Amino acid sequence: MTSKFIPYGKQWIDDDDINAVVEVLKSDYLTTGPKIKEFEEKFADYVDAEYAVAVSNGTAALHAACFAAGIGEGDQVITTPLTFAASANCILYQGGTPVFADIKADTYNIDPKEIRKKVTDKTKAIIPVHFTGQPCDLDEIHQIAEEYDLIVIEDSAHSLGATYKGRKMGGLSDMSIFSFHPVKHITTGEGGMITTNSKELYNKLIQFRTHGITKSEDNYINESHGKWYHEQQFLGYNYRMTDIQAALGISQLRKSDQFLKRRQEIADIYKQELKDIKWLKLPYQKEDINSSWHLYIIQIDEDKLDKSRKEVFNYFKDNKLGVQVHYMPVYYHPYYKELEYQKGICLEAEELYEKIISIPIYPKMSDDEVRYVIETIKIL
Repeated sequence: MTSKFIPYGKQWIDDDDINAVVEVLKSDYLTTGPKIKEFEEKFADYVDAEYAVAVSNGTAALHAACFAAGIGEGDQVITTPLTFAASANCILYQGGTPVFADIKADTYNIDPKEIRKKVTDKTKAIIPVHFTGQPCDLDEIHQIAEEYDLIVIEDSAHSLGATYKGRKMGGLSDMSIFSFHPVKHITTGEGGMITTNSKELYNKLIQFRTHGITKSEDNYINESHGKWYHEQQFLGYNYRMTDIQAALGISQLRKSDQFLKRRQEIADIYKQELKDIKWLKLPYQKEDINSSWHLYIIQIDEDKLDKSRKEVFNYFKDNKLGVQVHYMPVYYHPYYKELEYQKGICLEAEELYEKIISIPIYPKMSDDEVRYVIETIKIL
């Protein structure tokens, strides 16, 4: 047994990151300063989008995107149940109604055929989640959105650096959101980003993250009282990112490709070493995409192993592997049950939930740690 706990995900901070943060701490601006704009511009360039708006976390990014999309009371938004609750909560924040469409059994991503079944005259938007870092079937989703005049907000929290048919995630839909939580591909501690190619949406997002306030004279509704004047034109939030976080993000972004390469290496090793285990099902990857491998999820065949998923999970924990289950269907949560969502909405997602475990994958994993994970699985 290893003496060291191996989590399912973890940040990689080096001296360059620390020095970047220290430099800001010694500067005149700790927040709303020049590092925010620099991070936004470099991030937009990295994902091939026209604009990027930095915010305080990934959930704030989702909320801001739903606001900019005009989601409100009576609107329905279609999303996947196999995701962190924030992907659906953001719809509720705006008074909308989450509608859950089932997943595809192979990729675990939302199924465009199921999206189409759920479209009504109240549907306003689609929030596909690129689960584990594998892009959804965007061509089909965009076709549905165009047909029914729907907005597409990609939840790309798992997929920084992933590509869909040769194009990076971030500039392909109306908006895309990213998360910089420590287990994600790059980190700012907490932090998020919204990318878009629309100047109109960009302006709404910028204003929303700062209380709905504008200091742009060209946009004033009332007459300016002087150079100090500013207006709150709608109810926004304080979702600003600090320059401290942005400096860390800039430094991390420089290493993003290196991080992605290591994640791919680990995924390849897992595939090679675990492919012959009969009670184990490994992730399926489509040929026209490159996953960013935020998560590596295995399926347990309880009958072949003669052990329950719970027993396997506890076995991993006992052997110091920080495994996790991603995710319980969102509507299983008590809060969603109070909203009258019931089990049986999305049978593929529910069935998958009973089988899955996320095993460790992150750039700073050593070869010895990867080998330990493999050996721990093989001796089950």
